[in-house]
Formats: sequence, C-alpha cells, structure tokens
Amino acid sequence: MFSAIMNFTLAGAIGMVGLLTLRRVSEPREVLLALLPLLFALHQFTQGFVWLGMQQLITARGLHIAESIFVFYAQGLLTFLVPMAVWLIEPSGPRRTFIGMLALMGGLLTAYTMWGLAVQPTSVSVEGHALAYVNAWTDKRWVGVVYALTTCGSLILSSSVAVQLFGWVNVFGLTGVYIVWPYAVTSLWCLYAAAVSVLLYFYFGERRIAFLKQFREKEYEWSDVMSGELAALEAEYPRLREKILSRFKI
Repeated sequence: MFSAIMNFTLAGAIGMVGLLTLRRVSEPREVLLALLPLLFALHQFTQGFVWLGMQQLITARGLHIAESIFVFYAQGLLTFLVPMAVWLIEPSGPRRTFIGMLALMGGLLTAYTMWGLAVQPTSVSVEGHALAYVNAWTDKRWVGVVYALTTCGSLILSSSVAVQLFGWVNVFGLTGVYIVWPYAVTSLWCLYAAAVSVLLYFYFGERRIAFLKQFREKEYEWSDVMSGELAALEAEYPRLREKILSRFKI
C-alpha cells in the first residue's frame, strides 16, 4: 500500500508543477514540451493503480487497464513524444536537423513497440519492492539503445542548457537504474524521470521572461498584468533555480 501512496503523492506534486509549467507557455510550439511534467504525473498516477492491482485492492480488469496504459506510454509513446517536443522548440540549424532525425527514428520505434505491445501480452510482477514489466517484443537490447538515444539524446542535443540538464540527469538516472535494478528499468526510470521533469519549469521560466521582455519592447498591448507577471518571475525564478540546482549539486 505504501508504494501506491507514494506514486499517488508524487503524481499530485508533479502535477502541480506541470500545471505551473503550462502557465509559462508563450507559443503553441512549446505546448508539447510543457505537457511532459503533467503527462509524467498522470503516468505515475496510473502506476499507483498498478500497485493496487498487485495487492488485489482493485479488480484484475482494472489492473490490466492500468498496466496497459503505463507500458504503452513508457515503452511506446515516449520515444516519439520527447524528441518531437524538443524539435518543436529548437531554432533552425544543425541541432534541429539532428533532433528531427531522432524524432523520425523515435516515431518508427514507437510504431514497432506499440504494435508489439498490442499483440504480445505484458507481464507485471513485484521484484525487490519494485514493479517489473516484461514484454518479449520490447525486451531487446537494441530497443533499449534506440530508446535511450531518442529520448535522452534529443534532450542533450537541445541548445537550451536547462533542457540539456534534464537530458543528462535522465542519462545518469537511467544508467544507475539499469546497473542496480535491471529488472525494473521501466517502472523506476519513469518514476525518476517524472521527479526530475520539474527542471522543465525553469526552462519555461526563462522563455517566459524573455518573451515578456520582447513583448514590452514592442510597446503595444502591454498591460499591468503582464508587468506584474514579469516582475514576479524576475524576482522568484533565480531563487527557485538556485535552490533546485543545489539539490543536484550543480
């Protein structure tokens, strides 16, 4: 029961950060990347129900639905969503071209894994106080390599330091989980990635400040509300950024 409560609590906390991140969006092309913390929160909320199912606190049908949603997102959709989100916000140039190639690669892998997950049953079990999701179709070394390349690689290629940091933190987390808990990579890395997705809030804080400053310089439709938002961001953002980054000893 503790594990389920932890997932639900983490989902609630990250969900709040996700909503705050969405409020910092200034352009439509930023929406997909800004959605990631909220999607991770919903993902962890789903895993809470998987834990309830493993403890027979919900029906077998409920467990199957929760497990399917979790695995389809974790092993299927993420390999396309992450590089596409980064590609959308990246300025034109070589970096955007390489990220676009990773998005194409991720899309192909998503099609491959989604098909396999649909036709091949996934088993879930509790091992070492963690959930182990196993599907014969996706449990291949080359799938794992391409998965890491498309998700973490696209983040690291970004021209934004905040997004790069998010990518490197995920690389370290994924490597650590794979070494210590190889049987639970899907569940534990997604839990870790959800927690560190709060770093994206700072990326959108930076972008929002820059957007409001540019808008103010054009001297039209500038309002007291925008002025107040900019003042609050410029006052709060550096302190929050320093506090969070110190947790990672950066």
